[in-house]
Amino acid sequence: MDYKRLYNIQSQQERTIMMKKILIILLKIFGAIVIASVLFIATVFIINVFSNKSEEGKIKPYGQFVAVDGKNMNVLIQGKGEETVVLLPGYGTPAPALDFKPLIDELSPLYKVVVIEPFGYGLSDLTEKERTTENMVSEIHEALQQLNIHRYTLMVHSISGIYGLDYVNKYPNEVSAFVGIESSVPTQGGTDDPFPAGTYKLLKKSGFYRLLMKLAPDQLLAPDVDDETREQIRMLSLKNTFNPNNLNEGENFGPNFKAAENLSFPKELPVIFFLQANDTETENWIPLHDEQIKNSVHGKVMTFEGEHYLHYTRSKEIAENFRRFMNEIK
Repeated sequence: MDYKRLYNIQSQQERTIMMKKILIILLKIFGAIVIASVLFIATVFIINVFSNKSEEGKIKPYGQFVAVDGKNMNVLIQGKGEETVVLLPGYGTPAPALDFKPLIDELSPLYKVVVIEPFGYGLSDLTEKERTTENMVSEIHEALQQLNIHRYTLMVHSISGIYGLDYVNKYPNEVSAFVGIESSVPTQGGTDDPFPAGTYKLLKKSGFYRLLMKLAPDQLLAPDVDDETREQIRMLSLKNTFNPNNLNEGENFGPNFKAAENLSFPKELPVIFFLQANDTETENWIPLHDEQIKNSVHGKVMTFEGEHYLHYTRSKEIAENFRRFMNEIK
């Protein structure tokens, strides 16, 4: 008998059995990972659904609704001054009336302050209309008309610099002055980059945006407010961030910036910009704003140490210097 051959056959059979066992173990591990992953994703999704429902009843109303295009637009009015300041938010600000609180508190002793929450922001309804500059400007104007507000300073943050530039050209007889707080400029660049709406939509629907907020609560953009107000901002952020209007506005960045490229401020309109002194994200941030007011009779740029949400930390200086600027013109 060939014992060597028999040994080799047995060894081969043992190796085959061993490989099958290893393969089965690997398949079981892989299956367990897949099942765990599916359960994890399902858990995140279900928790998000129930949390959304639960938080609906915890969001406290503020301001008042104004009928615009058959829907409700939320507006906060504070202060009883003879002159009116209309505040417009930066892109994606979840609760503009709460986000602007430090600035509202500084302005309202002397002015009537009106915070507009465009559709998809704050407590306002969603709309089916495209988030083009034309539609958004028209809706904001209609809200002010409904409130019987016909003369005002337009004070804007970030992306509303683009909408505000269009606004002052469409309604020059209504806007008495323009104030930009870190306001966007049509030529700032980077606005043609693809907007990842699909990714953001998936983050929203899957519940992973809520999970990310839970794991990194410091990423919530909010001014220095009490815990209750901060919690309201958190819930409104989870409600409004990446909603259909928010995503559609992002998809319209390119066309909206492009449409504003040939616009300039009316020569006689007082314009003042409040900017962070050391912007490292946008090249020539301050010179771009200098360029915007080069033909203005009353134009000014002021800089402060701070971040993009300059009104979080510099509201007092913004209010004081705005008032001083307007008094000098008078």
